[in-house]
Amino acid sequence: MSMATPATDGARRNRLPPPPLPAAGARWAILLDVDGTLLDFADDPRTVQPDTALLQLLHALHRRLDGALALVSGRTLADLDRLFAAPHWAAAGVHGLQLRHADGSGREVAVAPAQQARMHDVARTLAARFDGVQLEDKHAAVALHCRRAPAQLPALREAAIAAVAQLPGYQLQPGNLVLEFRPAGMDKGYAVLELLQRAPFAGRWPVYLGDDLTDEHAFARINAQGGLSVRIGTREPSLAASTLPGPAAAEAWLTGVLDALGAPTHARSPEGEPTRQP
Repeated sequence: MSMATPATDGARRNRLPPPPLPAAGARWAILLDVDGTLLDFADDPRTVQPDTALLQLLHALHRRLDGALALVSGRTLADLDRLFAAPHWAAAGVHGLQLRHADGSGREVAVAPAQQARMHDVARTLAARFDGVQLEDKHAAVALHCRRAPAQLPALREAAIAAVAQLPGYQLQPGNLVLEFRPAGMDKGYAVLELLQRAPFAGRWPVYLGDDLTDEHAFARINAQGGLSVRIGTREPSLAASTLPGPAAAEAWLTGVLDALGAPTHARSPEGEPTRQP
């Protein structure tokens, strides 16, 4: 009798199916992570720009879903609006610390100025201490990126864990070659749940695409709602029910969703013919 090895167990877990496509006229609500899901990673997140085809696709989907499409990102709302020219869309920024509903109302988690200033001092000190580490200032949160110097991540993580213990009200959020100091008590899962409780998302079948550890909170909420959770990439373990290999495949699948819902598009179609979800 053959015995399973860790490698074969991992391969088995990684064999998630591709996500289905909707039936024509289906009432879906789509929530999308950005970096690593819609956009490829870059050494400097400020240099990333969506191309015209992706912008046209997302705006067409937003119209076809009657506004039930949201961006849920570690980026700020201002940065999302700049990238996607979508200041009227529902969106969650800084992992849910900022939130805007489709009607324009919103909220932002407040942090005591003294706590925020202390966190900024600590983050700047760490960024200066480790060569190649980039600091991204999100005001209430700060991200330290190691994409230019991945070998620095273990030592940076150890130093950041020690530092966050001295920052009341803050927690450390790990991600793909990034560590982020952010206020405790909020994550993408809470933000997704807030969005789904309001029009135009309420009463629709929720679908969430994400690639990173921060998206696992959203996967958990989507699964609890009976929706569709889609991992982008191959990161394990994951709570996601379906998978796509990367941002190009995510864009292709979203094109298929738009086509299946009955809206014309000139963007490319996904490979193969997935099953359709009623």
